[in-house]
Amino acid sequence: MKFRLAFGVIYHISLTVTIWKDSSFRGQNQILLVALKVRYPQRITILRGNHESRQITQVYGFYDECLRKYGNANVWKIFTDLFDYFPLTALVESEIFCLHGGLSPSIENLDNIRNFDRVQEVPHEGPMCDLLWSDPDDRCGWGISPRGAGYTFGQDISEQFNHTNNLKLIARAHQLVMDGFNWAHEQKVVTIFSAPNYCYRCGNMASVLEVDDCRGHTFIQFEPAPRRGEPDVTRRTPDYFL
Repeated sequence: MKFRLAFGVIYHISLTVTIWKDSSFRGQNQILLVALKVRYPQRITILRGNHESRQITQVYGFYDECLRKYGNANVWKIFTDLFDYFPLTALVESEIFCLHGGLSPSIENLDNIRNFDRVQEVPHEGPMCDLLWSDPDDRCGWGISPRGAGYTFGQDISEQFNHTNNLKLIARAHQLVMDGFNWAHEQKVVTIFSAPNYCYRCGNMASVLEVDDCRGHTFIQFEPAPRRGEPDVTRRTPDYFL
């Protein structure tokens, strides 16, 4: 069985796909993802991202969009209640650990995550918060994240976590990378970003990671489709990284 890993979800239709969220359900395609999950419940897994929370959606526009379109917050409430039920992590073929952000100093093994009470709003700190907010770093050990939530973690941390849990790879999202994917920690960690030309200005490629029956993996890269009435996108260095 093939798996495809994309920024936002694990989906499996004729194959299995994992998708990491973190778009606060911006755009019509997010409704399609939910519909596909309903249609193929055993083939698609939608992982929670750091933007799938009540607080963040009120900061980045989803709450205001619901008020503007529907006149009240009922739709927003339905979606944010749904976010509470998204899994935080996924394990592909017992060796690829998928999550949105990164590791936590409070989590040594996968059983720690299985024991979570995850059906709740994302807290401001703690292991659940760390899984959605942390980032890999070139420096060893744990560090304070400049994001104000989660941690940075070095190669020594990811190697120990992979060894303890018999993993080969940590696959995560959470950071824009210009080629759609980026290896870290001597290919123990990979960042996958599947939104091309992010925010219509970053000029980045996107990618998905396909894992085949023999557990080999291939990155499938793609450019953004031209927007109607606009010229083709040219790649350039973005003014900022999120």
